[in-house]
Amino acid sequence: MLESDTMVAIVKERREPGLTLKRVPVPRELGPHDVLVKVKRASICGTDLHIYDWDKWSQERIRPPQIGGHEFTGEVVDIGGEVSSVSVGDSVVSETHIPCQKCLQCKTGKMHICKDMEILGVHRDGVFAEYVRVPEVVLWKVDPSIPLEYASIMEPFGNAIHTALVTDLTGKNVLITGAGPIGVMAVAVAKVSGAAQVIVTEIKEFRKGLARKMGADTIIDPTKEDVPSRVRSITEENGADVFLEMSGNSTAFEQGLRSLTNGGVVSLLGVFPGDVSFDINGLFTFKGLTMYGITGRKMFETWQVATQLLKNKRIDLSPVVTHILPAERFEEGFDAMKKGISGKVVLEF
Repeated sequence: MLESDTMVAIVKERREPGLTLKRVPVPRELGPHDVLVKVKRASICGTDLHIYDWDKWSQERIRPPQIGGHEFTGEVVDIGGEVSSVSVGDSVVSETHIPCQKCLQCKTGKMHICKDMEILGVHRDGVFAEYVRVPEVVLWKVDPSIPLEYASIMEPFGNAIHTALVTDLTGKNVLITGAGPIGVMAVAVAKVSGAAQVIVTEIKEFRKGLARKMGADTIIDPTKEDVPSRVRSITEENGADVFLEMSGNSTAFEQGLRSLTNGGVVSLLGVFPGDVSFDINGLFTFKGLTMYGITGRKMFETWQVATQLLKNKRIDLSPVVTHILPAERFEEGFDAMKKGISGKVVLEF
């Protein structure tokens, strides 16, 4: 039984910058395939920062009033009448992408790129609340041995896994542009997957430190060094074999392409603020590159890999989780993210 009909939530109340902590009704009414989850931890994502700032992207998608957030872990407290994959008391994490389960992509094993998907905290109420209602299809049981803080960031950890593992990294020289939380998690994924060396480009000192803690072999500041020249100098003049773009910066993207060896692989996760222009003939076609566009996580192949890496302690995410705050101090977390002095910020509900 729930203790109250209302709950604490972080809400985008109006079409303006900021979020509000307030009490709202608990989403008690469940459809046959719905699950009510008590949120234990929720982490702040770059998408949440866009919504907090109320940029153009947010203005075109968010319809206030709406609860924010999409990365979380919690405990199942109620289930719809036809739910069969989880039970009350289960510890769960959740896929952010809610698939329609009807389109061609969903029917052919590609739910993560569903043609008609909805996204938690974007198209419907999110997880910055004491309770959240989600469809059964997006839930994944999580091993209770995985700490709550790490479970709450399995969604972005999955981004790192999906981006890094599009190709075999064994013995490869891997270049990662951007040492944000997902970028530094990709460092660890590349290392555990057998990369010969991992090279990271980053301009912010705090994030350079995170990359070092997660195992980066070389860190290049593109404001102080020529990235392609440095990459060639530490790869026997061959260039990187694999390029993971995590920054969403067009200059970093071009530098990465120039740093790749002929026949290399590009895995593109970074989201750019506008159109990107580059010499497609000289930097892509004539180099014989292969490029992958990455969105979300494979459902649920990526989640299984993430679970095993954390459960068996193959990767330590403790350097990435730099802030654990009670929900009412959420503004401190957003401020740290805006200043570039945080990894993942986790909120306690």
